[in-house]
Amino acid sequence: MNLHIYNSLSRQKEEFKPLESGKVRIYVCGPTVYDFLHVGNFRGPVFFNLVRNWFERNSYQVEYALNFTDIDDKIIKKSLVENKSASEITEKYISEYKKDFEILGLKKHEHNPRVTEYLPSIESLIQKLIVTKKAYEVDGDVYFQVDQFPEYGKLSGRKIEDLQSGSRIEVDERKKSPMDFALWKKAKPSEPSWPSPWSAGRPGWHIECSAMVNEIFKKTLDIHGGGIDLLFPHHENEIAQAEAATGHKFVQYWMHWNLLNFSGQKMSKSVGNIISLREFATQYPPEVYKWMILSSHYRSVLDFGDEAILRAISSLAKIYSSMSLAEEYFSLLELTEADLKKAEIDLNLKSAQESVAKALNDDFNTPEVWAVLYEVLRNYNTKVKRGAQATAGIVALSKVFLIWIRDLGLLMSLFQKSPQDFLVELDDLLLLKKNILRSHVDQLVRARAEARAMKDFAKSDELRQELLALGISVMDLPKGSFWEVTK
Repeated sequence: MNLHIYNSLSRQKEEFKPLESGKVRIYVCGPTVYDFLHVGNFRGPVFFNLVRNWFERNSYQVEYALNFTDIDDKIIKKSLVENKSASEITEKYISEYKKDFEILGLKKHEHNPRVTEYLPSIESLIQKLIVTKKAYEVDGDVYFQVDQFPEYGKLSGRKIEDLQSGSRIEVDERKKSPMDFALWKKAKPSEPSWPSPWSAGRPGWHIECSAMVNEIFKKTLDIHGGGIDLLFPHHENEIAQAEAATGHKFVQYWMHWNLLNFSGQKMSKSVGNIISLREFATQYPPEVYKWMILSSHYRSVLDFGDEAILRAISSLAKIYSSMSLAEEYFSLLELTEADLKKAEIDLNLKSAQESVAKALNDDFNTPEVWAVLYEVLRNYNTKVKRGAQATAGIVALSKVFLIWIRDLGLLMSLFQKSPQDFLVELDDLLLLKKNILRSHVDQLVRARAEARAMKDFAKSDELRQELLALGISVMDLPKGSFWEVTK
């Protein structure tokens, strides 16, 4: 496979070597379930869906877990506002998350652990840390003692002394150090709580993932994924707890995706530029979202403004336009193996496939995959024109092109729609952005066809120019005029 992954732990690309031959174990930090998830929350699931598919394409058996945090201060606050139990809040939004997941057409995971299902494992891990004097209990709260883990900071590159001197953490005189963090929190009155040897309370956020990983996978994890905002302190603390308790390496490869911006601004409730995935999917096809996520490298900041959305729609429309053309020719003639082989050579598909593999093996370089896709697209569009006679060569080119692009799309959950139907949907979105009605375009195209039939070529040219000014391309075919939004 020769896959190289940028490992946040070593801060360099490393060749991927599975801990167990032919198998890969993945854990991705999932959502805190107290509301609909915004578009930034799904960057990881969409990207790791590709990661999973690429491993499976290369004959790996994948075991993948994405968790639900169903114990959290935000959940408690929401339950008080809505006068509902915390479990009612979490059940609702886990269900909504799963609906979003289905809307995106992503593969289900082997495990979707909830924190509330792993409280015995969490308690056991905390007990080990207390026994080995890596943690201590104070008035029903339990804290991890950071200075008892000499490698603390190895993921983020931060030093304990620097963190302490620059710390803005609220001072708690009961802690041995300001950097010590909670493993167990004693419940306040009216808060949901669970029994423990220390107090009725709930686990700290960081210990939850460490315990779930240890319980599900039982050994060192191949890949742990999460947003770059989780690298410190969450993932740093996960490492400290897990390795201090078990004595073995927690994770081999750490992969972090970057953040989303809206038109150059960071997503923020105060700015008012946060949009839920559900809301986005009511305005645009989910394919647009997935295209946007995968058109940018996962480690780069991704802009999610109106211009970026329009580029995604236009790019998809261009691809589906060629797919629609290919589908028209797909089954018109019986073909020989020689016809198909020649078409694959003419479109340079073997080289294209090798380039795709090279790009994905280079830390999942999806922008380079798009470059390969566009080259194949240009090649096909140069050789096959709408309205061309259905020769064996044209049909073969269309067949191998459509098969190739659908196969590529399977890796990314893209390009599986009915080309003609989806192209109409995308063109309608582009028309909407231009504030143009489809009926108006149809009217102009009909008027132009009538002018051509009357041999009023001056009027026909005038109408063509009017259509071009609207961003509409018109092609005159034997069976009539065909139009689409110019891509």
